[in-house]
This record gives sequence, C-alpha cells and structure tokens, in this order.
Amino acid sequence: MAHSLKEVKGELAALKDRIQARYTELHLEEVESELSDLRQKMEDPRLFADDSKVNQVRDLQTRISFLDKKISAWKALTAEMADALEYAEIAEMENAENLTGEIEKRLNAARVEFDKLDLESLLNGPDDMNNAFVNIHPGAGGTESQDWADMLLRAYTRYAEKQGFEVEMVDYQEGEEAGIKNATLYIRGPNAFGYLKAENGIHRLVRISPFDSNKRRHTSFAAVHVSPEISDEVEVEVLEKDLRVDVYRASGAGGQHVNKTESAVRMTHLPTGIVVSSQTQRSQIQNRLTCMKMLKAQLYAKARAEKEAEIESRSGERKDISWGNQIRSYVFHPYSMVKDARTGHETSQVQNVMDGDFGPFIDAYLRQLKKN
Repeated sequence: MAHSLKEVKGELAALKDRIQARYTELHLEEVESELSDLRQKMEDPRLFADDSKVNQVRDLQTRISFLDKKISAWKALTAEMADALEYAEIAEMENAENLTGEIEKRLNAARVEFDKLDLESLLNGPDDMNNAFVNIHPGAGGTESQDWADMLLRAYTRYAEKQGFEVEMVDYQEGEEAGIKNATLYIRGPNAFGYLKAENGIHRLVRISPFDSNKRRHTSFAAVHVSPEISDEVEVEVLEKDLRVDVYRASGAGGQHVNKTESAVRMTHLPTGIVVSSQTQRSQIQNRLTCMKMLKAQLYAKARAEKEAEIESRSGERKDISWGNQIRSYVFHPYSMVKDARTGHETSQVQNVMDGDFGPFIDAYLRQLKKN
C-alpha cells in the first residue's frame, strides 16, 4: 500500500523518538563517559613501559574498541534519523510527493538498523562481548549421531563466517565410519559468546537415515557446549594434582605434524570430570596452553551456571531449560521443520538453518531473556 509523504514523515518522527528513548534506557550516556575514562587510561605511558601489564593493555584496547563501535553505531543512526526527518519536512513544504519513495527507503533502512542495534543491546551480560569456545559432540547412536554432530559443526562454522567472526578448529576427532566423535571451534569476534550462548544444549535430529539400507526414520542427538573465553585477569584456580594430561598422535585435519608426533593433548579435570583436547596446534606445548584456556573457560562457565541456579532456587524461580536439556528439534522427515523448545520459534527452511541461518533463533532467545 502506497503511503503519503505526511504518513512517512510521521513514522520517521515516531522512530526517532523510539531510538532516543532506547538510547536513554540503555544508559548510553554513561557508556560514553566510560569510553572517555578508558581512553584517558590508555594515554598513561606507564602501561606500555611495564611488560607485566601487556594483558591489561590488550583488555583495555578490546573494551575501548567494543564501546566505540557501540556508541558510534547509535550516534550514526540518530544522525541519519535527524537528517531524514529534515529532508522529509523540506519535501513536505515543497509539496514534493515524488520524493516519498526515496524517504520511505531511508525509513525502512533505519528500522532494520534499529532492530539490529536493539538486539545487540540485549548482550549486556558480563561475558557477552567475549570470544567463544563451541564444543560439539554426539550423543548415543554411533554413526547416526556422529554424522549429526558433523552437520552441526559445519552449520556453526557457516554461521560464524557469515557474522564476520574468525573461526579456528582447535580439536577435531573423526568418527569411525562418518561424522565426528568430538570437535571444538574457537570463535573470535565482538559478542561471539553473547550470540552463541543461545545454542547451549541438546540438539535433536529426525530424518531418514542415509546409513540405513531400509530407509527407516532415525532420531539422533548431539550436544553443543558454548563457553566464553576469559580474560587472564579473571582468576580460575586449576591445581596440577587435579589434572590428568594425556598426549597422543593427532588425527584428521591439523597440518604437517598430524600422525607424525605425539603433539595432541587431552586434559581431564578430575574433580569435575571435564575433558578438553587440542590437536590442531603445531606443538604439544601450544596444544597444552589451548587446553588450559578451554578448561578454565568451562570451569568458569560451570561456576556461573551453579551460582545462577542457586539464586533461582532461593527466589523460587525455575527455568524451563536447564543445562543439557533438549533445546531444539530439526525434522527432515516426514516434514521439514526446525523448532526451538524454549521460545517456540520455528521455520520450515531447514536447509537455510543447516547453512548457518541461526540468527532468528538467537534473536528469539535473546528477546525472551529480556522479557523474562
């Protein structure tokens, strides 16, 4: 339906008010103040003269970059709205109805940008801006589940690449016949953990098995575990006596040292039973460092989850979804459907999801968190 210039101008004014209200709700004036303070800290020459503060400098730079990007995006949108509204007012004064289409395009583009920034504003947890480790492993079911885990590995790699994140495979263990026994991705980028935390849990697949000569329908499960990379300044104590470290020859994709030296490392934290492994780095020392980083990330995530569970039990609240429960079903047969058990969001575009289109599911999850 065609809109008049007056209607479009009214919608522009309404959107401008919404943007300003959201700017205030998010306390972005305080963020601007924090950014200014951090920039002042970075000007202190003592920071760069002390080698022991290299991690502090890195964390400061990361935080400044994150806040600068956040503020700049909101300011650019605010400026665009003011400019578009002024343009619409001039067009209305001159009775230039022929400019309505052009102004409406700017309105629609601003709406898309506002929705994007509004979604990002939901990522305000203490670890949301961090990089993420994504571990994927199959459930019971042998080849079927191992193949399903491999399909998810490909889908999350695609998602991360589409988001502009850097993706590094730190562990990859092939299945006997097909798929994977275990894989871990290290995903680097702004808010990587904030987005991917929505994928924590059990993922269920229903399909006609390509491994069944009788073409029967099978149900498979795979677990996705997402943990934030933590700063070196966050203290996570790991005692040497609590660790069992095994070394072995790497297998699968991993560079020139694969199957030649015992460079791969598997680290087991005995008190919790958490197991991490790394085999794609060039040396055993590098793989050990990667394992320790992943172990600390998982211990940190576990401690936070336990703390949140304790708060909920004291307040009498219960979450519908707890750690490890099935969160989403992917049905390939007898119909096409992906449905999230937590939010109810669903789509029939199964192939798009398997090509990395998790955005709508993550959006629905984050908005539900805000609502709750």
